[in-house]
Amino acid sequence: MLKAMLASPGASMSVMRIPEHQRSCPRGPEAKLEVRPEESWSHDDLVHCGDADSTPGKPTVNAEEGGGAPHICRVCGDKATGYHFNVMTCEGCKGFFRRAMKRNARLRCPFRKSSCEITQKTRRQCQACRLRKCLESGMKKEMIMSDAAVEQRRALIRRKKQERTGMQPLEAKGLTEEQQTMIRELMDAQMKTFDTTFSHFKNFRLPEVLSSGHEVLESPQPPSVEDGTKWSQIREDLCSLKVSLKLRGEDGSIWNYKPSAEASGKEIFSMLPHMADMSTYMFKGIINFAKVISHFRDLPIEDQISLLKGAAFELCQLRFNTVFDAETGTWECGRLSYCLEDPAGGFQQLLLEPVLKFHYMLKKLQLHKEEYVLMQAISLFSPDRPGVEQRSVVDQLQERFTIALKAYIECNRPQPGHRFLFLKIMAMLTELRSINAQHTQRLLRIHDLHPFATPLMQELLSISEN
Repeated sequence: MLKAMLASPGASMSVMRIPEHQRSCPRGPEAKLEVRPEESWSHDDLVHCGDADSTPGKPTVNAEEGGGAPHICRVCGDKATGYHFNVMTCEGCKGFFRRAMKRNARLRCPFRKSSCEITQKTRRQCQACRLRKCLESGMKKEMIMSDAAVEQRRALIRRKKQERTGMQPLEAKGLTEEQQTMIRELMDAQMKTFDTTFSHFKNFRLPEVLSSGHEVLESPQPPSVEDGTKWSQIREDLCSLKVSLKLRGEDGSIWNYKPSAEASGKEIFSMLPHMADMSTYMFKGIINFAKVISHFRDLPIEDQISLLKGAAFELCQLRFNTVFDAETGTWECGRLSYCLEDPAGGFQQLLLEPVLKFHYMLKKLQLHKEEYVLMQAISLFSPDRPGVEQRSVVDQLQERFTIALKAYIECNRPQPGHRFLFLKIMAMLTELRSINAQHTQRLLRIHDLHPFATPLMQELLSISEN
């Protein structure tokens, strides 16, 4: 099955194209209209615009240049910082005028005299009279630059500052063209094969429950002497971890499933069919993800299979982490929500579970989408997976993705706050590799006593059919 899926042409990949309206949209200041009172404007709002807000033509003048007396704001009398929108003003009046003009609000004098005295102390009391004085002083609306022009001019100011201080521009030490191409290809593969709304996950089984809410368990045969040790190990591994499930219907209804409180171990089996369906759905997405990557397609089909068998679980966990809510301990998968529950009520006990601890630690890093896909590529191209023949080729590919991740972090993450991020990510990948081995052994023990894996899962886990 796996070989047939990999050998199929790219056009038949069941690619999940996310509709435009479901893709994440940039959210910035322009997404919300400012209508707040002037008293709530922060100092950062006033200062961060710098000297890049007014159109070129009237040079910005430092108010203290020339060694003379400091210049005075023509509007409020505060210490001026330069010419803004054609008038020598302070930072406060500059920011006030820019926002007032962009809001295009109709201001009225609260004192109904329209002649309030505007000073440094009274400028917050009447916005209407302050705006009137701005205009009377000569400030011009047409000199306010668009947001795009402001950002362009700020970039120019930053470059000039770097040149003056002898700093190397960011582009010179950033990503190479090859690395940018690699990241774009990975992002494209992720977008095509992973729909975070899980809108394509429809044909799945749910745990059966009686009207009383108790589970309908398909109990396995009484364990034999040979199976006694395995059954004991399953209970030790999983009995303390119970998964609750919430399904939101398209009509707004909510279906809740919570495992029973008993700790016999049999409650494990109630969720197995559903988890097998979810795992199979995720595995198919991982296979299609790999097929979009040109470097993966260039490998022999036998090596492709070996790499996928070794990395499928790890890539699934990396994808699941993007929909994990660390505050609630819940994986939000579209209409489905999964949450681990501890019957003893001790949250610290849950964190002893390696998979859950991994998700909390990885989520804490607050990774970019690019960093997630590079982690997937590094995990996928692991030369030491069993059965890989072209180890040197795979090793070189993994090194290239690793270097690209390091370069991306250096280019896009401010220092020194993220100086250890690359090392933390690599440590997380090492931890995930260890969890993969433990998880596989768990599934094999359960499947041996209570077969539940789908054919694709069996092939990826190398489970032989009896």
